[in-house]
Amino acid sequence: MQSAAVTDFSQYAQLRAQARSDDPAALRETAKQFEALLMQQMLKSMRAASLGDDVLGGEQTQFYQEMFDQQIAQHLAAGRGLGVADLMIRQMQGGAGATQSGASAVAPLPTRGPVPLAAQAGAGPEPAIDAVRASPVQDASHARSPEDFVRSILPHAEKAAARIGVPARVLVAQAALETGWGRHAMQRDDGSPAFNFFGIKADTRWQGEKVQTMTSEFENGTMQRQSAEFRAYASPAAAFDDYVRFLQSNPRYAEALRHGGDAERFTSGLQKAGYATDPAYAQKIHRIADGQTMKAALHAARPARLIEV
Repeated sequence: MQSAAVTDFSQYAQLRAQARSDDPAALRETAKQFEALLMQQMLKSMRAASLGDDVLGGEQTQFYQEMFDQQIAQHLAAGRGLGVADLMIRQMQGGAGATQSGASAVAPLPTRGPVPLAAQAGAGPEPAIDAVRASPVQDASHARSPEDFVRSILPHAEKAAARIGVPARVLVAQAALETGWGRHAMQRDDGSPAFNFFGIKADTRWQGEKVQTMTSEFENGTMQRQSAEFRAYASPAAAFDDYVRFLQSNPRYAEALRHGGDAERFTSGLQKAGYATDPAYAQKIHRIADGQTMKAALHAARPARLIEV
C-alpha cells in the first residue's frame, strides 16, 4: 500500500466524505490515520529525548525533519503498522459491535471463536463457530454489498428459520456477522466458496468436505489465533440445512431451541451453550438484525414481505 503525502490534505476530505456516507472502509482508514498520528508523536518524543541539538540544524532543519517524521509515520501505518489500527477496529467491533446501520464495520478481524465443550461441562470437544477469511455472491461468497448477500441467502434462511421457529432475519444476521456480509466467507484452497455461513467446525463426526483456516478464540479473556478445520458445503442450501441439523441433533442447544418464538432467547441460548466465546455474540446478532443495513437489504430482497422476515 502506498501512503499519501502528508501535505495532501484532500485525503482527509475524502475520508470525511466516506465517513458521512457510512462507508465501512472509512473505519479502517480512520484507524490507520490515528495510528500514523501516534507513531508521529512517538518519533517526536524520541527526537526530543536526544542529547543536545544538531549543531548544523535550525528552524528549517526542524521543519523538514518534522515533515519527514510525518511521512514515515504515514508510510508505516499504511502497511502493517504497529497493530494499533487493528486493535481499534476490534475494539469498535466488540464494543460497538456494529456500525450505526447495524452492520459489522470491518469483518476481516473476527472477535470471537469456539468454546470446547470440555471447557463448559467437562465433556469432549464440540464443534463451534468462528468468522474467518475471504472469498464472491451470486452464490453468496463474494458479496459486493449487503443487499447482494441477503438476496442470495434469504430463501434458504427463510426455510431454515421456519424449521426452528425464529425470524429469518436473525439467521441472516448471524450469517452476516460470521462472514462480514459475505465479503469474508470461508473458501477452499482453490478459491471456490465453502458456503460455511455459520462457522461450524469439522470434528470427527463430520464426514463431508473440510477447509483449513485461521480462527480467533477467546481463552481466559484473551483472543488467540489458531488454525482449525471447518465444514465445507456444496451449496448455500446445504449449509443452512446442516445448521438446523447441527442445532437439533446437539443436546447442548436444546434450551436455545425452546425459545418459544423469542429471537433473543434463541440467540442468548446459543451463547450460553457455548456456540461462541464472544460475550457480546448474541447482542451483535440483534444489532445487525435490527439495524438499518439489514432493513434496507431485506427491503431490496423482499419488498412486499419485509414484515414477515
